[in-house]
Amino acid sequence: MSRLAKKPILIPQGTQVSVSGRTVTVKGPKGELTRDFRPSIALEVASDSITLTPKGSALETRALWGTYAAHLKNMIRGVNTPYEKKLVIEGIGFKAEVKGIEMVLNLGFSHPVKVAIPSGLAVKSEKGVVTITGINKESVGSFAAEIRSLKKPEPYKGKGIRYEGEVIKRKQGKKAGVTTA
Repeated sequence: MSRLAKKPILIPQGTQVSVSGRTVTVKGPKGELTRDFRPSIALEVASDSITLTPKGSALETRALWGTYAAHLKNMIRGVNTPYEKKLVIEGIGFKAEVKGIEMVLNLGFSHPVKVAIPSGLAVKSEKGVVTITGINKESVGSFAAEIRSLKKPEPYKGKGIRYEGEVIKRKQGKKAGVTTA
């Protein structure tokens, strides 16, 4: 049983939540998000809060109760303050630039890597730092993970793409062998 889902989710000023059938729509100052929910969880929208109640005691229903509460909280937060992920690109000659609706990365391969930017996301690149912002937490995180997977940081020199604040465990590398004759 989810303890967090038992509490009502507060709706801030300027945000509207509407439920029609299985679809929940959250509108705010930064945009609008829509998500489908299963009918096993009942959603009651009051003037300033949302209450979730499970329709049964099945294991799957109890698991979805907390998950749906987290999804709603993320949607409400996203339409008020956008989510942001920063990626740091380290390495000689490694760089990223945004050209229209695609991102061009030079990552030490024989060719530049082109990645299409999903709609709803804003991407900025400046001096080795790529900033991804958007109102949908899921799409921001998955696009950042997709960019990071192109060149993961290696443990010897730390070259590659990493999240800002991510700690890379470094390895020592080869030692000069001492030979005795």
